[in-house]
Amino acid sequence: MYFRDIIGQEDSKRQFIAEAQQGKIAHAQLLCGPEGAGKLPLAIAFARYICCTDKGKADACGHCPSCIKFNKLAHPDLHFVFPVVKKRSDKEAVSDDYITEWRHLLSENPYFSFEHWLDALNAGNAQAMIYSAESNEILRKLNLKSSEGGYKVMIIWLPEKMNSTCSNKLLKLLEEPPSQTVFLLVSENPEAILPTILSRTQRINIPRIDEDCIAAALTKQYGLSKQDAAHIARLANGNFIKALESIHLGSERKLYLDLFIQLMRLAYQRKLKELKQWSEQVATIGRERQKSLLEYSQHMIRENFIYNFNIQELTYMSHEEETFSSRFAPFINGRNVIGIMGELAEAQRHIEQNVNSRMVFFDLALKVILLLKQ
Repeated sequence: MYFRDIIGQEDSKRQFIAEAQQGKIAHAQLLCGPEGAGKLPLAIAFARYICCTDKGKADACGHCPSCIKFNKLAHPDLHFVFPVVKKRSDKEAVSDDYITEWRHLLSENPYFSFEHWLDALNAGNAQAMIYSAESNEILRKLNLKSSEGGYKVMIIWLPEKMNSTCSNKLLKLLEEPPSQTVFLLVSENPEAILPTILSRTQRINIPRIDEDCIAAALTKQYGLSKQDAAHIARLANGNFIKALESIHLGSERKLYLDLFIQLMRLAYQRKLKELKQWSEQVATIGRERQKSLLEYSQHMIRENFIYNFNIQELTYMSHEEETFSSRFAPFINGRNVIGIMGELAEAQRHIEQNVNSRMVFFDLALKVILLLKQ
């Protein structure tokens, strides 16, 4: 991953390049922004540029020993930390247990979501997180001498998934970092990170990708017509992952759409037995996907409410979603939209608090029955 491979984000690229060229690289940087903005690709491109021994004015050289090692994401001074699931019940997992899967996913496409990573992990019902054992690995790696005599870079993807023990140990490293060490924390929910860690990092806000940049990338990389690319780029709303899923509805998003449609149809028809079966089905997909389903459902309720205004430029739905919404939208109105959104948000909080998911989703279904009739 080079800076030239990053879609859009020209201001961020210039900022990172200027840091490296001036020799003023902050030892702990927090890249924040929405999903699909390219935060992780930016972090990897910046790490490559830092470590490159023959860097140019706008990008890494691509031919020095460091760049050659970066091509396989196997540079000895580049380290990754990311959420994982336990392989054994009696032992905490660490990122190196899944480094092969991580490199494979990154090499296929560096623009991926947390759900895509869960699929690569075969996580099932397990919740992925960064365990306390990871902090010992971070300390061990950063205490090693740099193999190239330059910087050591630690990229932590989704630091909000760190447990408290790991967070507190990382805090000590941020306070007294080893020489020539750069931490790049890549976050989509910085509010969930320990405040003391936030206070010791330089925050860099990565905005949504410009529509024109997404459209140009879709045309160049996937051969879409300019008209189709522009349409998908608008629906993506700055999220390149969503743009890729819109080309052909991703398996995760297709699952969430199907479950959302089932819930709304069964609730409208007041089919309690089938709704109970629906809640039992949702209980098997794992808590991370349950949370994503509830977020997606809130998105769809908002979109259906807005759809009633018949202003096309205000709606952001795929063709499949819009096909369903053309019939469903009239049932979402000013009398029930806030109530339904509130129930979905409350269900999401309960799932995050590990409340029994069957109870949460069946209770949600019963409340949706009443609200749809308003």
